[in-house]
Amino acid sequence: MRKWTREEITKFVIIFCIFLIFCIFLLGPLVMLLGKAFQDKDGSFAGLMQFQKYIGTPSMLLSLNHSLTVAVISTILSVTIAFILAYVLTRRNIPGKMFFQFIARLPMFAPTMLLGMSLIYLFGNKGILTGLGFVIPLYGRTGIIISETIYGIPVALMILMVAFSAADNRLYEAAEVMGTGSLRKMFTITIPGIKYGLINALFVCFTYSFTDFGAPSVVGGNYNVLATDIYKQVIGQQNFNAGAVLGIMMMIPTVISFVVDRITSRKQTSAISSRSVPYRIRKNRLADIFGFVFCAVITLLMLGFFGISLYGSLITFWPYNLTLTLSNYNFSAISSGIGMRAILQSLKVSVIVAFLGTIVAFLDAYVVEKVRHFPKLRKLLYFFSIAPNAIPGTVIGLAYILFFNPKWFAIPGTTYVIENSFAFLYNTTAILVCVNIIHYFSVPFITASTALKRLDKEFELVSDSLKVPFEKTLLRITIPLSCQAILEMAVYFFMNSMVTVSAIVFLCTSATQMTSVLIMNVQGAGKDAQAAALCMVLLGINVAVRLGYELLNHIFGKRTEAWKKR
Repeated sequence: MRKWTREEITKFVIIFCIFLIFCIFLLGPLVMLLGKAFQDKDGSFAGLMQFQKYIGTPSMLLSLNHSLTVAVISTILSVTIAFILAYVLTRRNIPGKMFFQFIARLPMFAPTMLLGMSLIYLFGNKGILTGLGFVIPLYGRTGIIISETIYGIPVALMILMVAFSAADNRLYEAAEVMGTGSLRKMFTITIPGIKYGLINALFVCFTYSFTDFGAPSVVGGNYNVLATDIYKQVIGQQNFNAGAVLGIMMMIPTVISFVVDRITSRKQTSAISSRSVPYRIRKNRLADIFGFVFCAVITLLMLGFFGISLYGSLITFWPYNLTLTLSNYNFSAISSGIGMRAILQSLKVSVIVAFLGTIVAFLDAYVVEKVRHFPKLRKLLYFFSIAPNAIPGTVIGLAYILFFNPKWFAIPGTTYVIENSFAFLYNTTAILVCVNIIHYFSVPFITASTALKRLDKEFELVSDSLKVPFEKTLLRITIPLSCQAILEMAVYFFMNSMVTVSAIVFLCTSATQMTSVLIMNVQGAGKDAQAAALCMVLLGINVAVRLGYELLNHIFGKRTEAWKKR
């Protein structure tokens, strides 16, 4: 029997530790959620009775229909707008492309509740545009669709811009030689060339809209969707069995979307050939003018949309006293002084999530991509790493309650119980850190994997042949060359942890309150100005972090290029 080397033992320990993290903070909670769905309120096995009960409930089917309707319509709208934006930003000669792209991404930097509140200021019963005669049925389907459409635009834009940038100019040159018109080139070359990215954008936006909790909680009114139904069942009625059933029902469309996304992503990657010629933008003055006007209109709408919330945060009492004031930014007066504490808590949690999440995700990607031993364990780690992308935040939050709250676990079919060794995490800051890392783990993992795949495998082969410990290669070569990806991962973890609601709404307490959940509570209490002020603070923090990242990214990019030329 061959004796393991020190390096193999070290790598196995890293793999085992990451695997253990997934077992405790992903697999365990999901198993508890699944088990709860097959039990009655007394804890006895009920088979499919719970599913039959709630599937046969008209209100539940209505909520499912509402969720699907909102998701489908908002997905079509957001992807259509993002398609035109991505086309203009990649295929047309217009000034200010970076500015237009940054403004289009603003919805990613703010809680989705802010989108709903902006709509209230514009189209509510006392809204600015309502007073001018522009009346829409805001509370319900219309308000949710508008919010989710805006929410989905930046996500679809990023995906489609990558797809457009992978075009092969040779196809367009051949089409021009054959006298093909612009419209025909669009339908025979451009759209077929980005079809996998387009499908990817459709399913990602669908998942975001289908699972979002923030916007429906603000402008949903009596138009119930599955995300808010789970909240009502768990928080309002303490019916965890019903919440578990609804959670599993919510996961079905997202899992299908996730599978399609993975399939199309692989095909899109394999469609890029080493012989492809980068697309060359052709002169077309009319198309350039139209593209600039479209980007300018979207930018003005975005700025106006967020500007109205900034205005709403600076008035005394909407809509009766429009005197400007900074009193709404006195966070010590919000919810008996909890406002400032919630902001500091959000910052603390987000910084820890960014730090620990980036370390775990990068090490996970490293052992999956660069380690040649333990192939079966590495495949299992890969599955665990991408699985959170298919699980709605509301479902993860509910699963954490079921797993970390009980002091004891009953063994099914027996009278025995075992102590829950992880119950000490419940009602702590640590559990908020853990749930955010797991909830947003997949995208940073894929980012790290992509960056590591681009590095030459010769680094590891040469290190092995020279008997250089792998940790030295990791610290001195792999990490420095991956600095840009690592920064991107940390920013992604931080920004999403600052604005998330769905994953933490079940887990926050008065002592661990985070700003995004506080916004929901303050807005629900009718204090829209204070809620808008809190939203603007989160937006400002995330914008500052993103701009800081762009600066550091520029610096590291220059240093990496200089290092490669040595």
